[in-house]
Amino acid sequence: MPDSMTFAAQPFAAHRARKRFGQHWLKDDGVLVKILAAAELGPGDTVLEVGPGRGALTERLLASPAAAVRAVELDRDLVVGLRERFGADPRFELTEGDVLAVPLPPANKVVANIPYNITGPLLERLVGRLDRPVAQPYGRLVLLVQQEVGERIRAKPGSSAFSALSVRMQLLARCFTVCAVPPRCFQPPPKVMSEVVALDPLPPEQQLEPALARGVEMLLRRCFAARRKMLRNTLMGLLSADQLEALAAEAGITLQQRPQELAPEAWVRLAAGLNRLTA
Repeated sequence: MPDSMTFAAQPFAAHRARKRFGQHWLKDDGVLVKILAAAELGPGDTVLEVGPGRGALTERLLASPAAAVRAVELDRDLVVGLRERFGADPRFELTEGDVLAVPLPPANKVVANIPYNITGPLLERLVGRLDRPVAQPYGRLVLLVQQEVGERIRAKPGSSAFSALSVRMQLLARCFTVCAVPPRCFQPPPKVMSEVVALDPLPPEQQLEPALARGVEMLLRRCFAARRKMLRNTLMGLLSADQLEALAAEAGITLQQRPQELAPEAWVRLAAGLNRLTA
């Protein structure tokens, strides 16, 4: 059922969702309210919205106390409709183009229903990498993602969803779930469950220093490439057997553990010890 925000608004009456852009229009009032609540917008906030689509979320963002809403939309037909619908509002700015390629407009928060087919590279652009975090982190990101990705972002050690992505994101930001979003909340409905997640990126002074970040990245790539193997096997060759045992004890782990059993902080301790021993 269409939401109260004129989901089939006149500027978009002839537009149909395009698979190549991963377009699924969020139409559920309850989910939209939860997204806005999680964003905690105030008069000092400028919001970046990625892929505003037909503007269901945009309308609520503009009804919030936020100082400005700066959106980036790739679909040129939707750009026309968005400008017709919101162009008269001086707080609304729209950039036409690929969010992975265009200069991002200045903002301190991100609120978006992101295309699932660009989730990985978009997270890297908005949050950064361990060895190259965003220079000026956003205060908060509230993102609607595929549930599988949301589970991996916030997974705890020992969970089947815990992965290298879990470690990376949890060392870059404080991550928590907002709500689950079933397919019926979209038009057209996707074939997968979705989830709204919130990320609070760590300030620069809490980020890993570059050499340590590179060490963690090397370990994650090496160990999660064979996630079912014990660390004794995946770390073999980096140090002697005795050195590996001492390194593991110092990091508070055992070499019998598997990668998905180690908390993010343990990977940092492991990388710090390895860097020291191989310096």
